[in-house]
Amino acid sequence: MTLPAITPAEAARLIREQGAMLVDVREPDEHARARIPGAINLPLSRLHEAELAVQEGRPVLFHCRSGARTAGNAEALAGKAAGCEAYIVLGGLEAWKAAGLPVAEDRRQPIELMRQVQIAAGSLVLVGVLLGALLHPGFFALSGFVGAGLVFAGATGTCGLAQLLRLMPWNRGLAAA
Repeated sequence: MTLPAITPAEAARLIREQGAMLVDVREPDEHARARIPGAINLPLSRLHEAELAVQEGRPVLFHCRSGARTAGNAEALAGKAAGCEAYIVLGGLEAWKAAGLPVAEDRRQPIELMRQVQIAAGSLVLVGVLLGALLHPGFFALSGFVGAGLVFAGATGTCGLAQLLRLMPWNRGLAAA
């Protein structure tokens, strides 16, 4: 089963006129930094263990950042909203913003953990390549190590760099989540 997609304007209308429930499927760190006011956070990573308290007669609207996660997980989301009218918001939060609809942003929150991983891993690879080219070829091993770590993370779903970054002082709130 799949879910039909609606535009952000249609979603806003359903929220306003029918009291639709808006569900943000992004991770808590993403939700904390930018969110649609009134959206509840139900991360895809915890979808299997969560119950969605749907109310009969109220549509359920799912959104992520760009629409890719909701579209890719439409079947699982449809299962969570069984028995009620449910939709995916086309283009997610980015399309919602582009439509001029309200978004609550908290720039004091750290950037999303996966973006931190990308910045750190990319920086380490770049440093390894530069040091390897300029100082000693042994520094290329740093880039190889980071690449192997990324392959391991992709294959197992366990990212050591993300776990390390989660413990950093700026991410203290994430360590508890």
